[in-house]
Amino acid sequence: MTITTDRIRTARGAECAVRSFGDPADPPVLYLHWAPGPLGDDEFLGHLAAAGYRVCAPEHPGYGTSTGEELLEDMLDFALHGWDVADALGFDEVVLVGHSMGGMIAAEMTALCPGRTTALVLVAPNGLWNDDRPVLDLFSLLPFQFAEVLFADQAAGAALLTGGVDFDDMDALAEFFIGNARRLGTAGKILFPIPNRRVAKRLYRVTSPTLIAWGDADRYIDPSYAEEWAALIAGASVERLPGAGHMVPFERPGELASAVQRFLTRS
Repeated sequence: MTITTDRIRTARGAECAVRSFGDPADPPVLYLHWAPGPLGDDEFLGHLAAAGYRVCAPEHPGYGTSTGEELLEDMLDFALHGWDVADALGFDEVVLVGHSMGGMIAAEMTALCPGRTTALVLVAPNGLWNDDRPVLDLFSLLPFQFAEVLFADQAAGAALLTGGVDFDDMDALAEFFIGNARRLGTAGKILFPIPNRRVAKRLYRVTSPTLIAWGDADRYIDPSYAEEWAALIAGASVERLPGAGHMVPFERPGELASAVQRFLTRS
């Protein structure tokens, strides 16, 4: 599967790197990544493209080479930015797939412009809050705790999150922490102090077919949140992936792509 990377400029002035998978003539899918960044999702997106979709995966401003994070101050800004990206890519209607923080943004985008989302896939999304099952605070975790919380396979997770950084190389270590601070600084605008921007009040506006996928070994957001999302979105279905942690696109790429393909085929 050939992956191309392009840059787009939105009407508001953000510049974003966008990975593209599949044939440009195929139906478009816009994929929004999680808070740590676009990590470990190439295989999942490749499977989805092989099923007959053009998959475009933009980096949020504040991540990698994408710029314009100063333009994003609140949830409305993030949702409008998502549609600005779709506009820059030439997508009038699109399948939205979002993971974790990306799922939170995709849900808000759909509530804002329900007619533009032909189908919605939320993979372990942030956005709801239950005091009896609070979502863990990412911003309170020490670096070594991220893999333990986010992955069922902690060794594989640690390798992915560090990206092969040699922690004996002080320059590489400094670059890693500066990049991580920038990413989490952007994410914190909608996830801190708790990842709840009252999307529950707006989900009644979601009219597109919706799939909620969740790893049943998720230690970051309790998998029981899947049913809470489904109860708030008319007709939504739930798919559980056994043995997967929060990072479902990395840990179960083929199974997740198959679940999404089945859902899109019957939608």
